[in-house]
Amino acid sequence: MGRHLLVEIFNCSHDILNDEERIREILIETANVSGTTILSISLKKFEPQGVSGVVVIAESHISIHTWPEYRYAACDIFTCGDKVWPEKGAEHLIKELKAGNSSVVEVKRGIINVNNQNLKHKP
Repeated sequence: MGRHLLVEIFNCSHDILNDEERIREILIETANVSGTTILSISLKKFEPQGVSGVVVIAESHISIHTWPEYRYAACDIFTCGDKVWPEKGAEHLIKELKAGNSSVVEVKRGIINVNNQNLKHKP
């Protein structure tokens, strides 16, 4: 039913990771390059540092949590449908956060064996 990219981003720009407005811009750009439809955006700037945010998209969500003191960001891009490109979004996040290195793990979500009677909906 969906693709869930777990994006680990290391050795990023401290200043970007601590900039709520820049993180908002990057999340919007990420949704756009992924071909998704933005429904809502919520961000929180922490003191003394760090930003968490989520973009609710029609296809699921894009989220980030930053640790500027460690120059690290943890991101999720969860999409459904076959007309979106979450990998392009991951590439965009990595580039815009000025990552020194990164890793992306893809998890297939909602793999259902419809031949298994135990998984079928019973009225």
